[in-house]
Amino acid sequence: MYYFDRESLVMLTIRKLCKTYGNGVAALQDVSLDIPRGMFGLLGPNGAGKSTLMRTIATLQDPDSGSIMLDGVDLLADKQATRRQLGYLPQDFGVYPKVSVQDMLDHYAVLKGVTATGERRALVEALLRQVNLWDVRRQKLGTFSGGMRQRFGVAQALIGEPQLIIVDEPTAGLDPEERNRFLNLLAEIGERVVVILSTHIVEDVTDLCPRMAIIGQGQVLLSGEPHDAIASLKGRVWRAHIDKSQLESYRAHMAVLSTRLAAGKTLIHVLADSAPDASFEAVAPDLEDVYFGQLQQQSAATSPAKAA
Repeated sequence: MYYFDRESLVMLTIRKLCKTYGNGVAALQDVSLDIPRGMFGLLGPNGAGKSTLMRTIATLQDPDSGSIMLDGVDLLADKQATRRQLGYLPQDFGVYPKVSVQDMLDHYAVLKGVTATGERRALVEALLRQVNLWDVRRQKLGTFSGGMRQRFGVAQALIGEPQLIIVDEPTAGLDPEERNRFLNLLAEIGERVVVILSTHIVEDVTDLCPRMAIIGQGQVLLSGEPHDAIASLKGRVWRAHIDKSQLESYRAHMAVLSTRLAAGKTLIHVLADSAPDASFEAVAPDLEDVYFGQLQQQSAATSPAKAA
């Protein structure tokens, strides 16, 4: 059996990253993370700062302060060199609808400096086979499903054998089959390089990522291993079925983690050291409970009532 020093696996190091936009929105506030090789999940609601962080790591915008290092190399010092060793799949990934997937990928390879025809042809074929698009290589991108387009996006992100791959909200809008296929592809890639999966979909992180962070209002609320975060709530999550009319009363007096409609009644999860009343039963926590709990704590800490 082999034992690995955890620190030796850290490839991407982010320290005290800050970004405030001209309208006064503090999108990143002293963000510090250690991101090792493999799949790393970045969870947060829309507007939490995830896309700002991804764009900053990808050198598409400058931070106000802070540092980003990949294996000791400053990614912000030489942006062109950084872009040669990273792949980026943004949330809004546009394609030319009348161009075939093979021709489009060939074009991207040229842009990334693969100019030798034979080498480029072999690279394009290998990538299309890896993402399972070789059989539709002559099909126009405008005819692709959402999942096929995302797999093409991964193929272009892999050009140049990058050491860091960033994917921003990649499974939004995908049907379950396409989502599973896409996530399996990411997991395979994550065996060799750093893959940052930025999402608000908790299941994506639960299924894939051995390490994660939760970000809210531009701040890191929690980072570490999902199973450790889940274990920290053991014995403290309770559920009950209530009438919808009771929900606001429960919110006012309890730490309600989540609510959903089930069998015509509202199912709530609450965080408490003991059962709030006899109608509640203990339930095994999951990452969704952790996620909503962290966001709720931040909201309570920054609310006017709390501040007063």
